[in-house]
Amino acid sequence: MQRNTFILLFCTCLGLIFCLYPEVQLIAAGVAVFLLGMINLEEGFKVFAGGVLETCLKNTTNTKSKSLLFGVVVTSLMQSSSLVSVIAISFVSAGLIPLIQGIGIIFGANLGTTTGAWLVAGFGLKVNIALYAMPILVFGVVCFLQKNQPKLRGLGQVLIGLGFLFLGIAFMKDGFTEISQGIDLVQYAMTGVVGLLVFTLVGLVVTVVMQSSHATLILTITALAAGQVSYENALALAIGSNIGTTVTAILGALSANMAGKRLAGAHLIFNVITGLLALIFIQPFILLVDKLSVFMAIGLDDYTLKLALFHSLFNLFGIMVILPFIGRLVCFLENSSLFGDEENEMIGPRYLNDAALEMTDTSLFVLRKEIAHLSELVFTCMSKGFGIRVDDLSNSDEFKTESLQQGEDGFPDINELYFSDIKPVYSAILDFTVRVEPSMTGEQAKVLSSFRQGASHLIMALKLSRELQVNCRQYSESENKYMVYEYNRLRLSLGRLLGELSRLFESKDMAMSAKGVKKVRSRINQSVILDKVNLDKLIRENLVSAELGVSLMNDSVITRRLVKIMLRAAKQIFGGGVALEQDLDFLEPDLEASDLMEQTKTQIEINIHSLDELTDQAGKK
Repeated sequence: MQRNTFILLFCTCLGLIFCLYPEVQLIAAGVAVFLLGMINLEEGFKVFAGGVLETCLKNTTNTKSKSLLFGVVVTSLMQSSSLVSVIAISFVSAGLIPLIQGIGIIFGANLGTTTGAWLVAGFGLKVNIALYAMPILVFGVVCFLQKNQPKLRGLGQVLIGLGFLFLGIAFMKDGFTEISQGIDLVQYAMTGVVGLLVFTLVGLVVTVVMQSSHATLILTITALAAGQVSYENALALAIGSNIGTTVTAILGALSANMAGKRLAGAHLIFNVITGLLALIFIQPFILLVDKLSVFMAIGLDDYTLKLALFHSLFNLFGIMVILPFIGRLVCFLENSSLFGDEENEMIGPRYLNDAALEMTDTSLFVLRKEIAHLSELVFTCMSKGFGIRVDDLSNSDEFKTESLQQGEDGFPDINELYFSDIKPVYSAILDFTVRVEPSMTGEQAKVLSSFRQGASHLIMALKLSRELQVNCRQYSESENKYMVYEYNRLRLSLGRLLGELSRLFESKDMAMSAKGVKKVRSRINQSVILDKVNLDKLIRENLVSAELGVSLMNDSVITRRLVKIMLRAAKQIFGGGVALEQDLDFLEPDLEASDLMEQTKTQIEINIHSLDELTDQAGKK
């Protein structure tokens, strides 16, 4: 409601300004077209460079220097530090890259974004850039209309974005030229410390409103070229835009976990410190710009190129000052309580965040990590529910009866654990998949569907285990040692399965994990099959009553179904991750929950009928 009120008030003020000063309309239209170009450029790069960008980020940022270089190069090419920052936040949140490398990317993005000022000041203002926009827009629309070719469509959107950027710059340039004939904005120039602080604040506010430091900087350069803002005030506006751009990263990190919020905090700290250093040493920077301008053959009165040089210099200076202390910065961020509580971080989703929605391939990386987190919670819940020591799961090859706890106190209610620990994570996964699916390609949607079905089968297995838990509780301390033995055997089988699957989900090699599911299945399958001959003997010798035999046979069927569902979940998750479905056809086709329960019910009825016959035969003898 407050946001809508602000937008209404802002539009009303704009309307009044347009009525009083019609010349401003062309400048405002230029800013609007420029922002529209930025949006199209970012969206186009998400599709055109999707997957490649994330792969490069993951494989070329293993050191601070590489992370810094990645941020500089990618931001220079994409002309969007905001998009690079959002991708870095989503990767750090998902644990795909450490915090220190994410900070390196942010530092590089700040330096890379200064190339936009050089392009506009050195090229955009010296030629009729609108002439270049026309053919670019035409080619862009032709490519964008190819709906069945996502990459070509993404390239078209990139070209459309470039065309709008050029048009926006041309409109702003013409607007300031036109307004200079009737209005002299230089009369509002302010000098000294007050002028620096006021115009820095103006640059910060304008950047926050437009959500683009590029737009603020281009607006400043075109105003400076038209003589509508003084050189000193333009420098202050550039400093303010640099600080204001952190708002985008902060907004992108609001839904992220603590790691993402720490990276946004690092972005804020870096830009604020860099801005303060630029303000404090403004005069030495001006002298340095003048000396370098002579060396670089920049004219004494070419203030637009001098502004671009100043923008690059103070960002480079900030990196040089803060980079030696990056280790201490990481320690401060990781030990600070400003970014959340560790205990609250353990409740709910750990890796999902809105920043990951910006790039579809990134969203699949993040979703895979969150499903691994869900599996960890499910395995822990089932282990506790069946009285299996969770710490022993990592040693499932040597899993012994000693790993089983006895008595009802060792069996926390699975239903309660589901609602408190697991349901929030599973709900977040479903919500995330629904939100990201419309922007995915056909192949990506298949992987997403496989992940979603895998998560669904994990929950189905958990709910099925609640039926099994009742008898496991009851017979763990039964007076009938044969029942204790058989139920312990089922619990040991489940313990081994959970341990095997835990190790698979912890593996980073999706292909090896996918092949490992078949080996797990072959090792576990035989151990959960009830020995019918042995059960017949127990009933005939009255060591186990027919009623107890029914419970044992029913629970054996449920256990087998439980194992199959969990193996099917692993197949879908790992198979979706590496597209190796053809190697994972050893499992039955996926079953809906209703079909599953119907088959289980039928098998139980057959077992009961078989037991009735055995009981009658034993009575006759």
